[in-house]
Order: sequence, then structure tokens, then C-alpha cells
Amino acid sequence: MKSNESNNLRSYSQEEVQQILQLAIARQTVESDQEFSYQQIMEIASELQISPELVKQAESDWLTQQSEVQQRQAFDLYRRGKFKKRLGNYAIINSFLILADFVGGGTLSWSLYILIFCGLTIFLDIWNTFQSKGEDYENAFQKWNRKHQIKQTINTVLNKWFKGLQTH
Repeated sequence: MKSNESNNLRSYSQEEVQQILQLAIARQTVESDQEFSYQQIMEIASELQISPELVKQAESDWLTQQSEVQQRQAFDLYRRGKFKKRLGNYAIINSFLILADFVGGGTLSWSLYILIFCGLTIFLDIWNTFQSKGEDYENAFQKWNRKHQIKQTINTVLNKWFKGLQTH
């Protein structure tokens, strides 16, 4: 009886409530492999006295966040793909230079200097490619995102234009 009384006297901040409920919901869905419908979310919100408008607003914010997460993942894949291409070019060019140096003189001499210099640029490229925090990353992401959105807009306009031409 004493533990029930102490449970009733406890109080939690809004952030603590959020964290506790988030952990409880996560455990429930892991144990029962359950997903929640929109209606269930609205019922839970109603029980917590959260207005439907706030839930809709929160869902909209969440969808925006998820969209940005997906865009960042696409950007990271794009950067890694570009890096792999540059690494392949580096390997091909340096292999050719080493082979030319070896065939031309029977030893490796001048090509090693080029190999070291290019290796330094590759290490800097590795650093820049896999660094996913900081101002440089944000600037690169914003630039890529603008280009990506412009391409999508142009594709949408062209698709509508071509569909318009096909119907005439």
C-alpha cells in the first residue's frame, strides 16, 4: 500500500513524461510488433487531453523532419558515390603513372612523389566526404538540396508540358 501512495505522490516534468511514454510505447511495439493507426494516435492524444489540431500540427512537423532526414541520407549517398568515382580515378591515374615510371626507368622514382601528393588530397577528400557535421557540411547540403529541388521543379514542368503536348 505504501508503494502505491509513493507512486501517486511522484510528479514529472513534461519532458520526463515524454521520455517515459516514449520508452513505454517503444517497448510495447517491440514486444508485440505493433504499429499504430492514425485513429489510435488520435485516441491516445484525446486521453492525454491533446487537441486534434496539435496532433495534426505535430504530425506535419514530424513528416517535415522525416523528409529532411531522407534528403540528408540521399545527399550522403551522393557524396559517397562521388568519392568512390574520384577514388577510382585516382587509382587508375596513379597506376598508369607508376607503370610508366617503372617501364621508363626500371624503378620507381618521380611517380612516388605524385602518389604521395595525390594520397594527401585523397585523405582530405575522405575527411570532407565522411564529415557529416559542421558548417561546411551544412553549406554543401544546402547547395545540393537547392540543385536537387530545381531539378525536380524542371522535371515536373517538363512532364506537364509533354503531357499537354500528347493530349493535343
